[in-house]
Amino acid sequence: MNELVSVMNELMSIKPVVLWSDVLIYILVVSLGLFFYQLSKNPLARQRWRTVFHSRAGVASFIVILFYLLIALLDSLHYRAPLEKTEGSDEVHYSQEVHSLLDVVLTELRNKDEKTYSAPFAIYSFAKENMQTDDGVVYRDFPRLANAGQHLESAAEHGMDIFVRSMKALLVAAFISAVIIGLHIAWRKRQHSLQSGLAGVRTLPWGTIYLTLSVLVLSCCWVLELSKVYHILGTDKVGQDVLYWSIKAIRTGVLIGTLATLLTLPLAIVLGISAGYFKGWVDDVVQYIYTTLSSIPGILLIAASVLLIDVYIETHPEQFNLVAVRADFKFLALCFILGMTSWTGLCRLLRAETLKVSQLDYVQAAHAFGVGHNRIIFRHILPNITHIILIALVLDFSVFVLAEAVLSYIGVGVDPSMASWGNMINEARSELSRDPVVWWSVAAAFVLMFVLVLAANLFSDRVRDAFDPRSA
Repeated sequence: MNELVSVMNELMSIKPVVLWSDVLIYILVVSLGLFFYQLSKNPLARQRWRTVFHSRAGVASFIVILFYLLIALLDSLHYRAPLEKTEGSDEVHYSQEVHSLLDVVLTELRNKDEKTYSAPFAIYSFAKENMQTDDGVVYRDFPRLANAGQHLESAAEHGMDIFVRSMKALLVAAFISAVIIGLHIAWRKRQHSLQSGLAGVRTLPWGTIYLTLSVLVLSCCWVLELSKVYHILGTDKVGQDVLYWSIKAIRTGVLIGTLATLLTLPLAIVLGISAGYFKGWVDDVVQYIYTTLSSIPGILLIAASVLLIDVYIETHPEQFNLVAVRADFKFLALCFILGMTSWTGLCRLLRAETLKVSQLDYVQAAHAFGVGHNRIIFRHILPNITHIILIALVLDFSVFVLAEAVLSYIGVGVDPSMASWGNMINEARSELSRDPVVWWSVAAAFVLMFVLVLAANLFSDRVRDAFDPRSA
């Protein structure tokens, strides 16, 4: 209770901080809301998307993606905490460190650092240290951790304590899930009378939805419960909790995948459709542009651009008064660079598909009747290539998430002060050569990245099945 009161007092006196990437994720969330609102008014689009969500894999992967997006949103509500007032002064000064609402939720993980490595759920350090007895005798042994397992009277209670706390988390999660699912089932029964007259209407796979939500609730309860007294995924070289930084890296992965993809789409759609529809010199110019860009090694182009950004930051330090502002600027620049260097593949696909669709009979008939180019493109061309755009949208998201990890691994990714899976893997390179191996940093980054990319790919498969005219 005292911790809750202190957290509430801190939140009441904070100074909000809005980064550019925060604004973009707010826009993304609002855009999703507007998309579903418009979807409810379009019967044809609603029917196609219903096919996606009637699939068990489609609806489960969508819920997982929304869960990642929720974490990214919580980590985008930034603030600076006030410092203690100096004696004789009423002026309030704020910390240079920027925190987020997610940091408040994960307070138990954030404020429990150790000296150095510790294994998952360990109560002793991973490396031996020189220790001294009361008699002054020096010996080497594994010391107890400062913030893990301190409540245990003996090491023999370790396994049972983890089991008991896991069962407690399971019961709490089961209660929360039962309440949510029960309320929703009651609401569905009230709505059943309105839908009973609709023959042949398929219902959503509610069993899969409930199961996915229950697993997510269980995961959250289990992490929050056991993180109070243990480092669930161990600690890194400087003693920081690995699970905390893995969760913080979700925002980076979600944003870089989304923003870079959205920057890719406009160029690819406009140039691809223009080249395939107008042909002639327009097609020649577009082909020349993307052929030239594709001839430049992508990794070298990205590395050179990132280095230019670093030079700009170093020569204009007055524009970056906070570490978070500097990291945010470099992050957005990386998103822009990835987007501007990755549109050529989709552009080629859209050009080829537009060339094929523009030769169909109904398009030629529209030309014969004097229908304008804009109307033909928006009424006939674009609807027939939408499935390619949607599939590319989700697949490019996965590619950019993985690309950030690779770029950070070679040192040209996001700022080192920014939590990302690539930075975690980069910092863990030397750990894999240790004996015994420190494996948990790489494993944590891999698992969270794998779940996000897998969910995105499963969802893209369901989108392709729903929107590809040839799969009907």
